[in-house]
Amino acid sequence: MTDKLVLREDRDQVCYLTLNRPERLNALNLALFEQLEAHIETLGTQQSHVSCIVVTGAGKCFSAGHDLQDIANGGEPKDPYYQTNVISALANLPQPVVMAVRGHCYTGALELALGGDFILASETARFADTHTKFGLAPAWGMSVRLPRKIGRANAMEMMFAARTYSAEEALGLGLADRLFLDTEFDAEVAKFCGLMTRNAPHSVFGYKRLVRENLELPLDEGLVNELRNSPGLSPDYEDRIASFLKR
Repeated sequence: MTDKLVLREDRDQVCYLTLNRPERLNALNLALFEQLEAHIETLGTQQSHVSCIVVTGAGKCFSAGHDLQDIANGGEPKDPYYQTNVISALANLPQPVVMAVRGHCYTGALELALGGDFILASETARFADTHTKFGLAPAWGMSVRLPRKIGRANAMEMMFAARTYSAEEALGLGLADRLFLDTEFDAEVAKFCGLMTRNAPHSVFGYKRLVRENLELPLDEGLVNELRNSPGLSPDYEDRIASFLKR
């Protein structure tokens, strides 16, 4: 066992957060959420040097989901919205959030993954929502985020059938945004993040905020919001344009 349930490593403007309970298939317990929340709070203040965030799992899988043993042991927060709020805080970080999924990504883990802006899947990735299999009900956002990600009918089939989906099936549904060979996965995740971190963080963060706001608005209101609440020009835009013109 380890007290460090969420590890952090920063490389090339990317913060890697690793769920670190490999002996329990990175099952999500209250202590892990508390450590994840602490990292999220810190990252919200580090926009100047963290341009992208990756969440992944130690060992062979992302996470097997909510730790049912934790529930049995009474390891639940007093606030029933706690885990939901942590996932929302992660989703609402200004930086792009990438979920890098190997192996299991089941139920509560899928709810966590849906809090990301992108889900990148290794060929070993497996996705499932098993709430109905065990007579449970979603509480961390499944019924809200999954239909928005893959559409109403696909989401209901996934929720009602409680079957496991391969990485290829997840890609076809639009649940996974990219699919990579397992032997190349870490390098491909880094490359994917690098496509964003080379651009102006001011613009990337502003885009993310606008997309989040405008998805909930009618078209005409969204167009007005884009102009009224634009992040404006990046402080380094002149240097970026001059560098491009010199090529």
